[in-house]
Amino acid sequence: MMRRRRALTVWIAGFLLVIDVAGARAADIAVEAGPGRLAEAITAARAGDRLLLASGSHDGRVVIEKPLTLEGENGAVVDAGGSGTSIKVLSPDVVIRGLLIRGSGTQGENFDSGIYLEQGADRATIENNRLEGNLFGIVLHGTKSATVRNNMISNRSDLWPNDRGNGIHIWNNNGSVIEANRITSGRDGIYIEVSNGNVIRNNRFEGLRFAIHYMSADDNEISDNISIRNRVGFALMYSKKLKVFRNLSVADLGHGLMLHTTHKSHVADNYVYGTGEKCLFVYTSSGNRIHGNRFEHCGVGVHFTGGSENNQFFANSFLSNEFQVKYTGMRTYEWSHDGRGNYWSDNPAFDLDGDGVADSAYRPNTLVDWVLWRYPLAKMLIASPAFQTLRFVQEQLPSLYPGGAVDSFPMIQPGPLPVAMPHGLDLTPAPRDPAQAGNDSRPIM
Repeated sequence: MMRRRRALTVWIAGFLLVIDVAGARAADIAVEAGPGRLAEAITAARAGDRLLLASGSHDGRVVIEKPLTLEGENGAVVDAGGSGTSIKVLSPDVVIRGLLIRGSGTQGENFDSGIYLEQGADRATIENNRLEGNLFGIVLHGTKSATVRNNMISNRSDLWPNDRGNGIHIWNNNGSVIEANRITSGRDGIYIEVSNGNVIRNNRFEGLRFAIHYMSADDNEISDNISIRNRVGFALMYSKKLKVFRNLSVADLGHGLMLHTTHKSHVADNYVYGTGEKCLFVYTSSGNRIHGNRFEHCGVGVHFTGGSENNQFFANSFLSNEFQVKYTGMRTYEWSHDGRGNYWSDNPAFDLDGDGVADSAYRPNTLVDWVLWRYPLAKMLIASPAFQTLRFVQEQLPSLYPGGAVDSFPMIQPGPLPVAMPHGLDLTPAPRDPAQAGNDSRPIM
């Protein structure tokens, strides 16, 4: 018994010694501004230390190979001086917060950036930073379980659009949370590829090509984000099992929301307003649930193509779009579910029994629409007797309707506004003519 007690005492003493030594290793280290001082402090620091960067300019192009915290006082700047990456992270459990990070190089093949996390730099926290004048803002390259929160990112926009970098570039990254960031210049706000199980929420994007650009990234959540006057809001491509909830697109030039070869996803309670071309573009995408969304004041409410099979459209509101639905094939699709259809602002319907559902089905596509989409020059004849005759004949013979959507249970009233509109937001719709949108007016698919 005495031996056991003595052994237990020795074990406890050893354990407390380990804790004491580990605690002694973690220290706050003040780092004065000046050439080379940050690199020296990183080299001298021990795992777990916190480096407190003083106000002033600190040389960038530093590499972190141990768990450290870099935290800036007000006015602390890390500047790469125009080449390379300002802060490269190779270790797990690194924290970077409260810094102004700028001045990366322009080599896209090297991902010159403000902050670059390499494979193995897992569980990083990047928060409350400003990243200005870099090629890429933050790059997550093969990491896991990162948190990127409340950063302000404005990349270089003086380069040709294809030479610009993304605000947050994510590749082969799993289990991360990207939230409450604001990205205002560069190429794409967030580009994500081959990355699963991530959450992208409550971010704001302005002045970009795509606000969020998905490529082959599955089982992710995209929620409560805001896209304002970008070329495309949310481009979700070659992905599946996405949760796309409560996002807002205002006056994006091309598409507010695009599903391109995206399958088995849930798209609900999003609001697309004032897009120049299409509120929603569905291209060879199937098995999606699309409901509770509001598509308003766009050139086209929804454009969907052949190959977009087995999608459920219901409880959406289509308001004041130039064309509510565009489809040029001959197949007919039912756009209601369990007796619940959509609201159409141009549907002159009656509801005699007061159940909130129109007494007759609604078809947003007419034969005249079909002709105009297939033969745009026919717009010159829109007021001609031939087109008036075509409309009259179709009304008398419903079998002449072309393929497209049919809503057997259209709603009498629109659904509630699905998202809260930010105060003071400019609601001027985007121009319908891309030539009016500035220099970068190349067509979008």
